[in-house]
Amino acid sequence: MSSSVLATQASYVVLPEHITDKPTVLSFLVERFAQIDASVWQSRVVEGKVHWQDGSLIELDTPYRPRARVYYYREVVSETKVPFDEEVIYQDERIIVAFKPHFLALHPSGNVINECLVNRLRMKTGLETIVPAHRLDRATAGLVLLCLHPEHRQKYHDLFKFGQIHKEYQALAKLTPELLLKHQRGELTLPLNWTVKNRMVKGDPTFTMRVAPGEANTHSEVELIEINGELGVFNLSPITGRTHQLRVHMQSLGMPLLNDRCYPELQPKTPDDYSKPLKLLARRLTFTDPVSGELIKLECDALSLA
Repeated sequence: MSSSVLATQASYVVLPEHITDKPTVLSFLVERFAQIDASVWQSRVVEGKVHWQDGSLIELDTPYRPRARVYYYREVVSETKVPFDEEVIYQDERIIVAFKPHFLALHPSGNVINECLVNRLRMKTGLETIVPAHRLDRATAGLVLLCLHPEHRQKYHDLFKFGQIHKEYQALAKLTPELLLKHQRGELTLPLNWTVKNRMVKGDPTFTMRVAPGEANTHSEVELIEINGELGVFNLSPITGRTHQLRVHMQSLGMPLLNDRCYPELQPKTPDDYSKPLKLLARRLTFTDPVSGELIKLECDALSLA
C-alpha cells in the first residue's frame, strides 16, 4: 500500500463534437468528471498526466478540440494487491481466454486501477488494446474471453448477447435439509436437475438483485452432480445472462452459494477475506469462433472442496 497509486495504463475520453461552451480541455474534464475535484485535474495537467493521442502534453489553457482523444492517468489513494495469479488459457491473433482468480476485478473501476485482469494482461502481453468481450463479477473466478483489439470485440460480444456460446459454471452450496436427509437415507439419485425461470429486478441496494412477480426474464439449468458431507457440487448453465443470476437462482432453490456475501443477506462491507472466496467458477466455454469458424472448447481446473 502506498500513499498514492497511479494507473500504469492510460484511460481516454473522446471530446464530443457538439460541445461549444468549453474553451479548454481542462474545463471539459472538470465538468465531465464532476466527482473529481477541479484541483485534482489541475494537478494532473501540471504534472504531465494528461496528453493527446500522439503523446504531446495538454496544458492548463490548451484549447478544446472536438473529436480528439484525451488520455489521462487515474489515481487512487491506495490499492490492495490481490495475491492470486491470472493465467492465459488460450491465445490466437484475435482473442485471449484467461483464468481470472477470485477477488480480482475484470477492469478498472472505482478504487481499482491496476489490480484488474485487463491491466495485468496488458502488462503481460504489451498489448494496451486488450478489452473484455463480456462480464465476470469480481467475486467470481474462471474463464474470461478478451479481444486483443477493440475492432474485434463486437463479433465476440455478440456470441454472449445472442446465446451463441455455451457457458458452464461450477458452484458449491450447502444442501437443503430435505435433500441432505434423502441423501443420508440413500434415496437420492444423481445427477439431480432443476430448471429455474423467474423474474429478476434490481434490489436494495441497486447492485443486488431480487426475484419479483411477473413474467420470467431469467433462465438457468442447475445440476447437482456430487455430494461431499453437507455440501453439493453443482454444474450451472445460465441460458440468460442477468447480473448475479446464478447466485439468485441458487438462493431461490434454498441453497445459496458458499461464502456469498450478498445472498441471502447482504453482509457489511469489510476487507476481503482471501480464505473465503465465493464458491462460483466460470469453468467451461464452448463456442464457434465467428472469424475462423473453428470450434473452441476450453475449461479450467475445478473448485476445491477444501
